[in-house]
Amino acid sequence: MKTFKNSYLLMRHGESEANVAGLIVSDPAIGCTRFGLTEHGRMQVVVSATRYAGKPINAVICSDFLRTTQTANLLVATLALPMAQIDIGLRERFFGDWEGKSDDHYPDIWRMDQDPERQMAHRIETVERVRQRGLKVIEKLEQARQNEVIILVSHGDMLQILLTAFVGKAADQHRSLAHHAQADIKALVTRTDL
Repeated sequence: MKTFKNSYLLMRHGESEANVAGLIVSDPAIGCTRFGLTEHGRMQVVVSATRYAGKPINAVICSDFLRTTQTANLLVATLALPMAQIDIGLRERFFGDWEGKSDDHYPDIWRMDQDPERQMAHRIETVERVRQRGLKVIEKLEQARQNEVIILVSHGDMLQILLTAFVGKAADQHRSLAHHAQADIKALVTRTDL
């Protein structure tokens, strides 16, 4: 098993306007400027953050989508942490032809996760590419930091796909993992000597 220099926590963004509207919003041209958190989503983030009050957290790294930057900024404000940093490697998975359509299509997309050619035909970002993006974020942090607790704020598919690399599952098995609820914070890697 790989030894890590830092501890990592995963946080999914709070409820967003896209969640409430039942829309797939994965294009950065749209998601970085629109479909931020709902009032309920903001409350979810504050509630989750307060559970970590007094615990050591050194950095918050987030996707550049509006719903994740708002989540990260609320987390930072609630816990009086250093300003969140953006890493586009944590962006939402791109859902191609399903962009802007009903989120009822997610099961259809996930069924295609074992068929990269079919995904590419629909311009869907493959699970392996998503996983590699997430792992690169961690690799960069491992090179730049040491003995820190870092929260990665991202999106449901990104976080579940990234988690597969740490639990010994293929990336296309991400839906077999426990659902990552909105605004929930989960441990990914915990250094016992921190």
